[in-house]
Amino acid sequence: MIRILLLLIALAAPLQAAPVRIKDLVEFDGVRSNDLVGYGLVVGLNGTGDGIRNAPFTEEIMANLLERLGVNVTGEEFRPKNVAAVFVTAALPPFARSGGRIDVTVSAIGDAKSLLGGTLIMTPLNGADGEIYAVAQGTIIAGGVAAEGQAARVVQGVPTAGVIPSGARVEREVEFDFTSVTAIRLALRQPDFTTAARIENVINREFGRNVALMTDAGTVALDLGRSRMASPAHVIGRLENLLVEPETRARVIVDQRSGTIVMGADVRISSVAVAQGNLTLTVEEAPMVVQPNPFSQGETVVVPRSQASVTKAPGTGLAELTEGTSLSSVVSGLNALGVAPHDMIDILKSINAAGALHAEFIVQ
Repeated sequence: MIRILLLLIALAAPLQAAPVRIKDLVEFDGVRSNDLVGYGLVVGLNGTGDGIRNAPFTEEIMANLLERLGVNVTGEEFRPKNVAAVFVTAALPPFARSGGRIDVTVSAIGDAKSLLGGTLIMTPLNGADGEIYAVAQGTIIAGGVAAEGQAARVVQGVPTAGVIPSGARVEREVEFDFTSVTAIRLALRQPDFTTAARIENVINREFGRNVALMTDAGTVALDLGRSRMASPAHVIGRLENLLVEPETRARVIVDQRSGTIVMGADVRISSVAVAQGNLTLTVEEAPMVVQPNPFSQGETVVVPRSQASVTKAPGTGLAELTEGTSLSSVVSGLNALGVAPHDMIDILKSINAAGALHAEFIVQ
């Protein structure tokens, strides 16, 4: 039986959403992070590194690194077990300045068993344009544990990936003159016409003039010239903490893999009748051992004995949900039927198929 976790995000009566800061509802156009990636080596592993035969690129990059450090390894054969090739990823935040520190993530790409206790050697991190924006180096903090014996091995978590907090230093800044910006767009994370209109009204009320204009459900344009402030940074700093009540569509989200149901407070159901019953199928196995007669040439055999039965739970009749039923009434009605949690997903599917569920029904 699948264990169902029912999450009810609602109260007895529908309430308006709590006010939220504008900075938590939108993304400011041009103010974003940039992804960085690099390829490097982790050393100092306790025999859990790459197998050189299975990961020849590790030997190649190790040889190149030693050559740059003045160690000639041409023609030499070395197969260390404490070295692993890794990809290093990071996000360069907006307005990052040279000398600043950022976090990096390190992931093994060969057959290394663990990165625990390893140290990342100086690794340049490149942006999408191929330029180097940061350099990473430091001791890896891995979140997994691995132990191995001669005949068994146990692994908990993922020891082949880890992080280096503040492990990269910014070497190049992204060229962006924010002071010269005359217009900026606010991109809503959840596009909605009502929410965009409320953001427009709140901003115009704060500045006392038409500074903001809703262009569509996901965009509010700002005319920074009409704000009469010293710089665009002052405008963003003033408006990003203004409170707005966001509006969202009614949704019912069902995750069949984990058995999770999430329903919003605005879910409504038209008049519909629901009946639910259970059938219990029981199969019992009681094999019987049959022995041959004494001094006979027979063999001992096992004779299968099975007993199957079907039990029907007492009927609960029909439960009627009237027009405009709210979420709390739906749950009360299902509970009145004695519906088990694992049956609730099927009932919601049936109500939606009948056209009585007035919400966006999402099955994951």
